[in-house]
Amino acid sequence: MRLRNKPWAKPLIEENPQYVVTEPAELRGKWQSRFAQKQPLYIEVGMGKGRFIVEMAKKYPERNFIGIEMQTVATGIALKKQLEAQLPNLQFICANGSGLTEFFEKNEVSGIYLNFSDPWPKKRTEKRRLTYKSFLAQYEEVMCAEGHLEFKTDNRGLFEYSLVSMNNYGMEFDQVWLDLHQTPDLVDNVMTEYEEKFSQKGQPIYKLEAHFKTSK
Repeated sequence: MRLRNKPWAKPLIEENPQYVVTEPAELRGKWQSRFAQKQPLYIEVGMGKGRFIVEMAKKYPERNFIGIEMQTVATGIALKKQLEAQLPNLQFICANGSGLTEFFEKNEVSGIYLNFSDPWPKKRTEKRRLTYKSFLAQYEEVMCAEGHLEFKTDNRGLFEYSLVSMNNYGMEFDQVWLDLHQTPDLVDNVMTEYEEKFSQKGQPIYKLEAHFKTSK
């Protein structure tokens, strides 16, 4: 969902290059230099307003996180959260997340999060879905052998498509949830803004965790 223009967003990003990267290809293979410590790197593709990635950085200080978002306003809202929290293990990329292999070197990433991605429901827009095979190939390229992918959505059609796409690509599923918030033993779940909104309405939240079979 596209947000209303906020005139303050772009200047705020420009004033805080210590947290927001707008030319990510220049840091390919050198992302650890952006953090206080060298730690396993996790990325969220399409972070929206940043609630999930900010909370993950708070929860797991032993990991480094990067939130990727192409919308300037959304990045600005996430940046406000980071300016308040001042987390040493969190960075943002304001750019189109479709070019991950241009941003990250092979094996540079330990995990990828896809949260409530645009479903692109029409057949002609299939290639834009973040679980389409060309995106999966990029994830496999940048992730280390032991890395994993987590995907959440409220869209059943996209979830079913993603299961088939990942299976056809040769991925292995670690766990699949068809109604995440009805899981009796649910722990350590960090919600996004959308997740909280939809789950409060009683809509099921679908989630999967998966990894690539082939070793590198």
